[in-house]
Amino acid sequence: MIPQKTIEELVNKHATLEKDLASGKIDKKIFAEKSKEYADLNEIVENAKEYMNFEKEKVELEKILSDQSSDEELIKMAEGEMNQLLSKHQSNEKKLKLFLLPKDEADKKNAILEIRAGTGGLEASLFASDLFKMYEKISHKKKWFVELISISKSEAGGLKEVIASIKGTNIYSTLKYESGVHRVQRVPDTETQGRVHTSAATVAVLPEAEEVDLKINESDLRVDVFRAGGPGGQSVNTTDSAVRITHVPTGISVSQQDEKSQHKNKAKGMKILRARLYELERQRIDQERSKDRKSKIGTGDRSERIRTYNFPQGRVTDHRINLTLHKLDEFLEGEAFDEVIEHLTLQDQEESLSNL
Repeated sequence: MIPQKTIEELVNKHATLEKDLASGKIDKKIFAEKSKEYADLNEIVENAKEYMNFEKEKVELEKILSDQSSDEELIKMAEGEMNQLLSKHQSNEKKLKLFLLPKDEADKKNAILEIRAGTGGLEASLFASDLFKMYEKISHKKKWFVELISISKSEAGGLKEVIASIKGTNIYSTLKYESGVHRVQRVPDTETQGRVHTSAATVAVLPEAEEVDLKINESDLRVDVFRAGGPGGQSVNTTDSAVRITHVPTGISVSQQDEKSQHKNKAKGMKILRARLYELERQRIDQERSKDRKSKIGTGDRSERIRTYNFPQGRVTDHRINLTLHKLDEFLEGEAFDEVIEHLTLQDQEESLSNL
C-alpha cells in the first residue's frame, strides 16, 4: 500500500511543472532539468491518478453488487468491472513502486570496462578478445562511443587485458550487470581430439567518476615514473613516459604506458583510478545498507560465475536468473544482449521491491 499523500505529491508536482513550463518564465539554465523531470513524471502520472481514484470507484461498484434491487445483467457487468479494476490497481501499484524506488545515481554515467583473461591460457585470452568485440558491437548498435584506454595483447589475436571508456546514454544502467566471471566452453582450434575446453575471463564495469563525484587528495597519491616496455623502436624505451599511480590509503595501483607522453599516461591512469575508488566507495555504502543481501546482481562481485557461453550447444546461460538462450551467435553479435539485460533488470527491481 502506497501512502495517499505520496501519490498526491507526485500528481501535484506534475501539474506544477506543466504550469511552469507553459508559462515560459523558467530560467534557461533549469529549463532542461525541469523538462526532464516533467517527462519522467509524464510516464507515471496517469497510473497515479487511477491509483488515487481506486477506492472511490471500488465503493461505487460494491454498492451495485450489494444492492438487492440490481438486476442480474447489471451485477454481471459490475463484477467484470470490479475484476478489471482490481487487476489495474495491482498493475498501477507495481509501476508506482518501481517509479518511487531510490534511483542509482551512477545509472546515467559513462562506464569504464575492464576485461581480463582468466584461467585457460591462450583460449582464455581469445575469449577475452571475443567479449571485447561483443561489447564493441553492442556499443555500435546503441551509438555509444568506445575509447581504448589500455590494451595488452597475447598471441593469435587474444587479449590478456583491455580497459576502455564507453560514453553515451544510460551506459552504466545497461552494462552494470556484466561484472563477474564469464565462462566459455568450446573446442580450441589446436585441439586434435575434439575435446571441449573450459576457460574464463573476468569483466568489471565501473561507473566513470567525475572530479565532482570524488575528491582525491594529491598527498594520498604516489606517482612513479619508469621507462615504457614493449617492442623496440625509436620512440620506445628512450624516455621515462610510463606512469604508475598508487592511492596510498587503499593500496589501489594503476599503471599506464600506452601513450608516448607522460602527461597523457597520467591522465588516463587517473581516469581508471578515479573509477575504481568511486566503485569501492559505492560498494562500501551498498554493503552497509544491505549486509544480508544474497544476490550479487550489479554489485560487481567477481568471485562467482555469472554466465556461460557454450559453443558446441550454441547456447548462452545467465546463472543469476537461470535463463538460457539457444542463440549464442546472435548474442555475441549484440543482437540478443538486451533480452538478457531486461530479465536481469526485472529481477533487480523485484528484489528492490521486496526489500522495501
